[in-house]
Amino acid sequence: MNFTFTKEQLMIQQMAKEFAEKYLEPVAEQVDRENKIPDEILKGLAELDLFGIPYAEEYGGAGGGYDGYVLAMEQISRACSGVAMTISAHSLSLSAINVFGTEEQKKKYMTPACKGEHIASFAFTEPQTGSDPKQLATTAKKVGNEYILNGTKRFISNANWPGVAVIFAVDDQTGKPSGFLVEKFCEGYSISEPWDKIGMHGGQLLDIYLKDVRVPAENMLGGPSMGYPILQLGISFGKVGVSSTALGGILAAYEEGVKYATEKMHRDAPISKFQAVQLRIADMAIKYEAARWLTYRLGCLANNVKDPRAFAKEAALTKTFVCDTMVDVARISIDIHGSYGLMNDYKIAKIYKDAIIGPEIEGVADMQKLIVAGVTLAERK
Repeated sequence: MNFTFTKEQLMIQQMAKEFAEKYLEPVAEQVDRENKIPDEILKGLAELDLFGIPYAEEYGGAGGGYDGYVLAMEQISRACSGVAMTISAHSLSLSAINVFGTEEQKKKYMTPACKGEHIASFAFTEPQTGSDPKQLATTAKKVGNEYILNGTKRFISNANWPGVAVIFAVDDQTGKPSGFLVEKFCEGYSISEPWDKIGMHGGQLLDIYLKDVRVPAENMLGGPSMGYPILQLGISFGKVGVSSTALGGILAAYEEGVKYATEKMHRDAPISKFQAVQLRIADMAIKYEAARWLTYRLGCLANNVKDPRAFAKEAALTKTFVCDTMVDVARISIDIHGSYGLMNDYKIAKIYKDAIIGPEIEGVADMQKLIVAGVTLAERK
């Protein structure tokens, strides 16, 4: 095993860190308050190729691999989780296209998205079904050389920006879910107002309404009835982004706890003098290191997925551990802050609200544990 970063990895990490400190941190409070990412931030991310780190240069990407992606996302989320959430959902969509798309589809849809000209979406969840493929209600009816899509999608990231959306619908030719590449804001596409979620502001979630949306047959992704395989592997790649976002939150909570402990005075000495506070700092350090190397490992595994089922297990266990750990570390940091940690004037309050989102998105924690157990038991047969 080699835990030493390459020159390229260090460059990606440093680039993201500098951008986060110089541009994201000064506007993080504004993003949290307005639930909107400023256009100049999106432009800056695009100029640094941060929308396409893992993908090949031939599709407009930076060729930095998922290991480089993890390093960048940690630094971005450390400064502003909503920006990281936006990139994570965008990358989930591109990863699905990268694996299942034709050469023509990849060049057409990935290239502008990797360059940050478009921001991609991944639309599976529905109001009445959650994420159960067997209860999918959105329909795709084939008429000539087109499919006509009708339905509603819920809690969709990036639905408010132009670009491609991977939309899942029951194909009337097979009666099973299929994936379709849909240009957002085409005729028949509309969206709701953003949901007022508790944290990760700036990473907006909206509903998508599809009313007789016409999609060329060649925009089917991966072929008929391939919806579930696309969902399964796509979400596994998505968990790389979610885990990285949570890791950045852990680092932010850890740093805020140490900062407060060394600056808050009690009888002419910082509260870090107390053993109880020192034990909490140690707990945060231990949890961060465990989460860090598990997430970095997942990034390396994502670079070369040979067995999708085994990768799904690693993604599920990493996402569960790291997201749960963010909640733990944020709570420990609040303990260090005492009553001040409950005040929105302090950054740790925002971090805690960001933290409790992680275990509930991209598959709830219990479902991830069932994936881990299912693959583990199958491997023993």
